[in-house]
Amino acid sequence: MTFDARRDQAVQLRLAGLSRSQIADALGLSGGGKALTEWLRDVPPPEWTRRPRAKDGIREIAVAMRKEGRSYREIREEVGVAKSTLSLWLRDVALTEEQQLALARRCPATASRRARATRASAAQRRERIQAEAAAQVVELSESELFVAGVVAYWAEGAKNKPWRTGTRVRFLNSDDRFVTLVLRWLALIGVTEDRICFRLHIHESADIPAALRFWSEQLGVDQARFLNTSVKRHNPKTVRTNVGTTYHGCLCVEVRQSAALNLQIDGWCQGLGAALPPPE
Repeated sequence: MTFDARRDQAVQLRLAGLSRSQIADALGLSGGGKALTEWLRDVPPPEWTRRPRAKDGIREIAVAMRKEGRSYREIREEVGVAKSTLSLWLRDVALTEEQQLALARRCPATASRRARATRASAAQRRERIQAEAAAQVVELSESELFVAGVVAYWAEGAKNKPWRTGTRVRFLNSDDRFVTLVLRWLALIGVTEDRICFRLHIHESADIPAALRFWSEQLGVDQARFLNTSVKRHNPKTVRTNVGTTYHGCLCVEVRQSAALNLQIDGWCQGLGAALPPPE
């Protein structure tokens, strides 16, 4: 039997009131398959094949909405049934070409709304995690601030090299919270304000006066204490992401006459490493 002949016979058997499984058995199809679904797409199923406990009223609403060209997601939000149930109800409902085009036009907008909702949910989750973590940190004691400052300088500060000794205490960072922590630490270890100087490092395409105001206000430091700004020339070939009003460059904090202090800090770093508890 040819493909077309089997399709025509399937349609005739459907019109005669047979179920999908009965038609599949009659045609020797294993489980019906996609071919049978396509053959019977425009042929309504007989009433007796409907499940006796199906919610006929809801089903009728779902079918009517589908015939209007509504998406499965829109229908599910309205009737509140599982996607598998909806698929069973609507598999024989055919859409016109116009309805299919309308549905396709709505899909990008629907996807965009879904994406915005997903991003908003993710942002709320990140904020919640950050807030919970921040609440776990209480006011630092002097000993805790000391360790935090040593570790911060260990990670970001300028160090002596075998080929370059006499390095002064200096660090560079773009996070005002980090800079504030290190400044508090410097005060703790006895560095007076008159020994500290600041220098802004920033791209020439940025708003330099605004960046200077930002650092001055965040740290409570008069701009008169800032040395000449170090400006980095812009390379048009470089795609930079540190742009916009939130970009304030990096701030270099340097301690005058601090070569000996740098050696002392290096000793503290070594001491912290040696003081680590043995692994369990």
